[in-house]
This record gives sequence, C-alpha cells and structure tokens, in this order.
Amino acid sequence: MAIYVGRASPLLYNLTMRTAVVGFPANFIPGLRLAFLRYLVGHAVSPQSSKANTQGRVPFRLATGVPPCLKAQDSPARGAGMTELSLIRNFSIIAHIDHGKSTLADRLIQQTGGLTAREMTSQVLDNMDIEKERGITIKAQTVRLDYTAKDGVTYQLNLMDTPGHVDFAYEVSRSLAACEGALLVVDAAQGVEAQTLANVYQSIEHDHEIVPVINKIDLPAAEVDKVKAEIEEIIGLPADNAVLTSAKSGIGIEDVLEAVVTRIPPPKGDRSAPLKAMLVDSWYDPYLGVVILIRVIDGVIKKGQEIQFMAAGTKHLVDRVGCMRPKLEILGEIAAGEVGIITAQIKEVAQTRVGDTITDAKRPAAEALPGFKEVQPVVFCGLFPTDAADFEKLRESISKLRLNDASFSFETESSAALGFGFRCGFLGLLHLEIIQERLTREFDLDLITTAPSVVYKLKLSRSKTDDAREMELHNPADMPDVNRIDEIQEPWIEATIYCPDEYLGSILKLCQDRRGIQKQLTYVGGRAQLVYELPLNEVVFDFYDRLKSISRGYASFDYHQIGHREGDLVKMSIMVNGDAVDALSMIVHRGTAESRGRGMCERLKDLIPRHLFKIPIQAAIGGKVIARETIAAMRKDVTAKCYGGDISRKKKLLEKQKKGKARMREYGNVSIPQEAFIAALRMGEE
Repeated sequence: MAIYVGRASPLLYNLTMRTAVVGFPANFIPGLRLAFLRYLVGHAVSPQSSKANTQGRVPFRLATGVPPCLKAQDSPARGAGMTELSLIRNFSIIAHIDHGKSTLADRLIQQTGGLTAREMTSQVLDNMDIEKERGITIKAQTVRLDYTAKDGVTYQLNLMDTPGHVDFAYEVSRSLAACEGALLVVDAAQGVEAQTLANVYQSIEHDHEIVPVINKIDLPAAEVDKVKAEIEEIIGLPADNAVLTSAKSGIGIEDVLEAVVTRIPPPKGDRSAPLKAMLVDSWYDPYLGVVILIRVIDGVIKKGQEIQFMAAGTKHLVDRVGCMRPKLEILGEIAAGEVGIITAQIKEVAQTRVGDTITDAKRPAAEALPGFKEVQPVVFCGLFPTDAADFEKLRESISKLRLNDASFSFETESSAALGFGFRCGFLGLLHLEIIQERLTREFDLDLITTAPSVVYKLKLSRSKTDDAREMELHNPADMPDVNRIDEIQEPWIEATIYCPDEYLGSILKLCQDRRGIQKQLTYVGGRAQLVYELPLNEVVFDFYDRLKSISRGYASFDYHQIGHREGDLVKMSIMVNGDAVDALSMIVHRGTAESRGRGMCERLKDLIPRHLFKIPIQAAIGGKVIARETIAAMRKDVTAKCYGGDISRKKKLLEKQKKGKARMREYGNVSIPQEAFIAALRMGEE
C-alpha cells in the first residue's frame, strides 16, 4: 500500500486500491508534512524518493494495511470478528403460563452481563405495560448474550422468550423454528401442565434437543422428585439430569447456561452459499419503520445489500443490521447460524409475511424455506364505540394496533342498535381481551364488544337468483334465509385437561353440558388427564373461566382444532321492545337454545334500567318466541292531586296515563347501557 502527498488533494482513502491521498496547502512547511504522516500512520515511514514525481506528489511505502485513524470509520462494526458456528447456541424457553419463563430470562441476561444492575427490571423482555401488570408474555422476544463457559470459551447465545398461553401458541411455533434446542421450564410445585405438553410436542416436531429445567425449587410446596417422575412418565424425557433452579432467588443459573452450551447443538449452515434467511417476526417502529427479526440459514446479510422476499416477490435495500442485547446494537453483518434484526425502509408490517424466505436479489437461493402455516383467527366479535362520533378514532386506533399484531384482522360492519364499528378476528378470548384493553388504555376509547362467535360453514341450496354454494359465516347477523340452508357445520376442538382427582367429577359434568365427547381418561402421578372433543362455540363463551372456578385454579387446559362437523344449529335473536338487537344474536345448538335464551332474557331484565313504559325482552328462533321477560314500567302517581271527589275523576286520569304509555311504548326508544351488553354476554351458570 502507498500514501501520496500532494498540494491540493483532499484526504481520501480508497479501500479497493488500498491507497491514501493526503493534500497539503502550497505553503505548508515541508518538515511538518513528514511529522503529520508519521502521526497518521502510527509509525515512522521513509520516503521512496525525496524528489517529487511528475504529479507533484511524494510516494511513501507503508508496512501496514489500513491507517489507524481510518479503521474505526471504514471497517465494519463487528463484521471482521464473525462468530464460528460451533460457538453459537440458538434456544427458546418454553413452559406453561406462569411457570417462570420471563424471570429465568431476566436472570440469564443479568448473569451474562447483558444489562447492568441499574438497568435491570423484572420482566425486562416484556415491553408492554399490560404484560408486566398481568405477569404474562404476549409477544415473543429475542436477545443475544455472550457467555464465557467453564472451558474458557466465549459462546454467543441467542435466547427467545415465548408466551405460555394457548392463544399465543403461534408465537411459540415461530420461535422454535429459529432454534436448535429449548429449555423446558416446569414449576416444581405445579408439575407438568397442559401447555407444557403442547409446547414439548411442537419442539419435538422441530427435532430439538430439549433440556428440562425444574424451576421454583425453593418453594415450600416444591416436589422435585415427583415433577421428575411426571416429566419422564408424561413427556418421555429423561429427567435424571434435569437442571434444578430458582430463577427468583438466582439459584442454579450458572448450571442452566452450562447446560445450554454443552447439551444444545450448534446451528448448521454454509456462509459462502447464497443468502437464505427465515423471516421469524416483524413489528413496527415509528422511527425505523418495520423491524424484521430473521434467522440466517445460509450466506451473509449486510448493510447496503439488496434483498428479495421470495414469497412476496418484493425487493428492498437493507439500511440497518443489528441484534438485541436487549438494547439495539448495530452490526456489520449477520451470518449463517445467527439471529438478528434488519430494517429496509418498509412501511407496513403486512408486506413482511412471517415465514417468508429472504435472499440476495442479485444471487438468489435456488428454493425457498418451508415457512409457517398461515395463522387463522379463531374467535370473531364486533367492536363498536359507545359514542358514534369516535368511529374514525377507532378506525385509526385499530390500524395502528394492527401494525404490531398481524394476527389481528378487522373489517367494517354496521349494526342497527350500535351504529358503525368493526368485525374483528382474534386467536382466542385472551387475545380479544388484550386487544380491547389496549384500545381502551392506549387510545382512550370506550367500546362495546358483541358476543364472540366462531366461523361456521354453510351449505346453501339453489334459489331463483343464486346457485347452490358453500359460504363461511363470521357474524350471526349475516345468516341467510333458513329455507336455503341445507347444512350448518361448526368447528370442533380436541381439548386436553389436567386436574387433581378431587375435581374430576365437576369437570366431567362441565364437559358433558358443553356437548363434549370423552376420548380418553388416564391418571398420571395422582392427577387426571382428560381428552375431550368439544364444539368451539361452547368453549369461547366462558368455558375457561368455569373450568378455573370449579377446580379452584388447579386445572390446566390446552386445545387444537380438528375440523368442522355438522350440527343442529339455529340462530337465536334477542328482541327488546319488539326490535331485534343484532349485537346480541347468536348461533346456538337447538337443544340448549331455550335455556340459553331464558338466561339471556333474565340477565337483561336485571341490567336494562326501567323506563316509563313496559319493555318486553324476548328470545326467538325465527318467528317462534322461546323465552320472555318483562321489565315493569315506572309508574307516576297521577292521582296524587285528587284529594277527594268522585272515583270517575281518578279513573279518567289513569285512562289518560294508560294511553300515553301505550303511545310512548310505540315510539319510545330503549337505551341499553354498555354494561348490559358486556354482562349479558357472560353466560356462566350462577
């Protein structure tokens, strides 16, 4: 490499030619030129020739490559120190809800020095206030840690903390696809539960190395030997080498890290092959645009590289490459086997479909990765503003919320009783509750939520204007003419329930009442394991609440869909003062329609305030009324001013009041408060 000294050239450094050009003013003292160059290079240089060449530059030969003052500016941030594949470990933490995943993640970050003691908070990876308040994880988070093991080697650990609730099982599946192993956290007091088993099966499907971790061993109720036996008996994993820890007390954290390093295999990949990366997750940042979480399978991704989404077919220029530690750290590149984030000036999360394959636009991969199954909403309900003037505010708020939650879908709908609103799709009842609470809290909206419903499949016969066809029904208010319906199919689920033996009878009765079909009943370690097939329509209302109530919180519940089946289903309408309230209409089984209709009418009778006229509340199937309750009118004593006189005078005043009430009932409007809608939809047995 050579440096050239000239009189008018700017300071340049050409990385390709490995040449630096330094310009000096014409009157610059010659002796200072050599002193400056010595300072610039960092060691003494000797001129090749004291005579200036024909361009007026004096060449100098350097013994080293890049000048020290230029290294920090032009060399990549961390690209030169690429981590060997054998020193990388990618793993997830999976468990049932409330078994201590997030607390364990906090301790691992603290132990490896990811954050200082001053920066540490509880549930540090949970970003939303609602996650911290409820003590649950909603969104899977990733963090890169550097850990120096007992063998003296520093390993790169890519940790993914996942949700534990059944509604967010899709988040778990995506995280597991980016890993080679998993820490299975089991509560030493609670033991193996339903979601524990579901997460293990997902991990086994990905052919992962699973490391059992028994948490909360310092609790008085901890039964470590019993939990080890459950892990071996129910899951089939050897538990004799399970890691014993207490994340809250900091016991056994070093053992967990050593188990990750020694038992979870390193990733595989070819860093010289064309780029092939899996899009694991994406979220919206108001300053950076869409931030994409990727796992690189082959090749290397760098800043300034043009990439292509193979499924979407779009091309983008990478403008930022980094990782979370858990604060954002900018990197020079992400190589095969590593997990990191990129930004590419993308404005909408919808453009970055989870499971897509990212490749180099100029040197694309031969074939795409398998990707993930498309997430489908399970529960649908309507969201309406209590004040009709807030409709546009609700539209804007829902659009902003969807930027960070692609599994949440919505479309506009109108209701005669509630005005304009949105029909929204959710992954489950907890997902619905979280979205509703975030809209209320973050955007200051008062909302009315209609009855949750599931997706029904209808087979329609041919009519004069329409051919025979099949359709999906999301909203009971859109039910077509019953004369055209040949068949209604409803979604069914297979539910797995774990419960202590003393609550088994009540849970069996609950499942039977919800039209359940018992498939299996076994006993494992003193606890009953139930497998039931249930209609999803019966579960979305309050099944989970009832299950927790009758088992005093000890039962755990997990489910997956098994398809649609034909059922004897009818649309039940609720009429208030003769007008159908479409927000309260629902599709129910014919056998339970009468009891459910009577319960709804009785509940509404207690919730709707009395008016100056009688209000009939009716439940009807088609034109047949199956239940009725009447709210008595508030009676004004119009005869109070009659201090005496003939009785006919009092009768005349009462008759006049009766006619007025009849006219008021005909033209009057019944105001149904928001609380009545919310409470009426909770159909739990008293």
